[in-house]
Order: sequence, then structure tokens, then C-alpha cells
Amino acid sequence: MAKAHVTTTHGAKVTIEGTPEEVAFLVSRLEGGPPPSHRKTKFSANKKSPRPTPTGLISDLIDGGFFKKPKELSGIKLAIEEQGHYYPITSLSPTLLRLVRKRQLRRIKEQKRWLYVN
Repeated sequence: MAKAHVTTTHGAKVTIEGTPEEVAFLVSRLEGGPPPSHRKTKFSANKKSPRPTPTGLISDLIDGGFFKKPKELSGIKLAIEEQGHYYPITSLSPTLLRLVRKRQLRRIKEQKRWLYVN
């Protein structure tokens, strides 16, 4: 059983008893540092790339020439779903509007609906 006497920066005196790992963890927490880790977790060993965003997916479609012909919002949603990513239309609409404002896309109103084109 390990034991530690710690005085914090605020003047509090703390006595800790436990296994060496528990004591080391609590002392590091009291000092404000990251807890010591003796083993690697599966998550930290296999870092994945960040999740694709709707903006990134639509930008990929722009680069691939998808918007050479005018496309409806539902067609854009289907193209993203074919890539295996599912986003509701309510998430895609503001994303497309941002890309229009950045002038990466244009939009045309045709028969009371918006079409997006490059």
C-alpha cells in the first residue's frame, strides 16, 4: 500500500493511500497534469481520420464535376448517400447556401425550386 502526503497550491494538505497506480493518478490530478497511463488503449493506437462533413462531401462532388449540369437538392442528397454518408436535407441546404455565398457554386431558381450548378 502506497502513501503520499500532498500540499496543494492553495495550501490544502492531502494524504493519499492506495495502490501505487491510484496514488500516482491522484497526485497527477492534484498537480493539474494529465494522468499517467501505463497501457495503450485500442482507441489511441488506431486514430481514425475525422468524420467527413457535408461541406467536404459537397466539395468533393464539385471537384468531380457533379455540378456541370444543374442539380436539385434531392439529387445532391442521393449522390452523398451513394458514397455511404447520410445527412438530412435540412443539414445540406445551409451547407449549399454557404458554398453559394463563397462562390464555389451558383444557384438558379427554376419553376419554384432551386438548382445548384458549378
